[in-house]
Order: sequence, then structure tokens, then C-alpha cells
Amino acid sequence: MTGRPLIGVSTYLETGARWGVWELEAALLPAAYPRLVQRAGGLAALLPPDDPDRAAAAVARLDGLVIAGGPDVDPARYGAERDPRTGPPAQARDTWELALIRAALDGGTPLLGVCRGMQLLNVALGGTLVQHLDGHAEVVGVFGGHPVKPVPGSLYAGIVPEETTVPTYHHQAVDRIGAGLVPSAYAADGTVEALELPADRGWVLGVQWHPEMGEDLRVMRALVAAAGS
Repeated sequence: MTGRPLIGVSTYLETGARWGVWELEAALLPAAYPRLVQRAGGLAALLPPDDPDRAAAAVARLDGLVIAGGPDVDPARYGAERDPRTGPPAQARDTWELALIRAALDGGTPLLGVCRGMQLLNVALGGTLVQHLDGHAEVVGVFGGHPVKPVPGSLYAGIVPEETTVPTYHHQAVDRIGAGLVPSAYAADGTVEALELPADRGWVLGVQWHPEMGEDLRVMRALVAAAGS
């Protein structure tokens, strides 16, 4: 491949975004995501929710895929009753991103799931989620930080071999792990902080934290490198 790999990033669909004199429905994404892709050497393409039948065609045009953070996954997607602390469903986004994940897995497209994206990867492969977890989002609307420890020999440990403090903001986590996935990092309280597929299944990694909110480019650089190979 010549040039910068094209990395698709899934986006929000919001009903009342405001800019200038306008308040309209908008497909949007925190700017930190495309900036991280760009800083890591990729070209960023934003992927708003679409017909899931178009996911395979969209992914086929990409070199890599990022499923971004965002609202809670609908518990119905993993056969659970809704906890009162679980946020409202984002059905269009759940449907679209699950289709993107399956297309990337089927086509061997390098895939990075961020926070919700990691959780949705787990759900796509038959896993479940803990619907509420204390201590990982301490102040509403403010990213915190805590250390994560890599599992030796994992894809993630090959990218970040040492324990690091990462930007975090979430209140849900992986419960039963989906088929084929293996944990590759943990928080001090035992929360699974990264999941991946074995190397023979392609480059697939999910991280529970938000690399776009920090200065460590290694995870995104690894995705971009895999996308360019």
C-alpha cells in the first residue's frame, strides 16, 4: 500500500446538535478520534449510522476500522433485562456498528473497539456486559484515569508492554467473554480492560479506555500499521 491507510470511525447520530444559528439532527464524533487517527499516520473517514446491509461494502473500502465510544449497548442485544442505571438505547447505532464489526471480522479488516466499541465487540461474539460498575467514571462528564496491566504474550502487551495509566470514563464492563476473545489487560480491581482475538483471526483489539483522550499513540499506531500492511 502507498499513502496513508484509510481508517473508518463510527459516529453518533444526535437529534439536536447546535452550531451557529442551526439546531439540526447531526452525525457527529468528538474531534479527538479523527485527530488520533491522523496523528498516528492514518486518514480518518467518519461512518454515520446506515443500513446494516451496506456495512460490508463500507468496510471493504477501508483499511482499518474503529468502533468509537458512546452510549450504553442495549441489554436486549445480549439477552439481559435493563438495569435502571443503563442509559437509553441507541438502536440505529447498535445495529450499524454490530454490522460493521461482523463485516470487519468476516473480511479480515483490522479492528479497534474503544470503550463501548470493545463492549459491542464482546456482544457481537456472544458475550454479555456488567450493566453498572462503580469507580471507573468518578465525576460526570470528566475523564478520569487508572492503571491497566497487560497480559504477557498478548497483542496488546506487544504494543504496550508496561503497566500504564489510561484515560477512562465508563460505568459498564465485560461480563461473560464472547467466543474466541481473550483478555489482554486488566485494571487493579480485576475489570477486563482489553480484549483481543488470537493472531490467526486477524488484528482485532478492544480497549475499555479512551486513547483519543491521552497522548499515547501506540494503540492507534498499531492499528494504522496493521491497516497498511
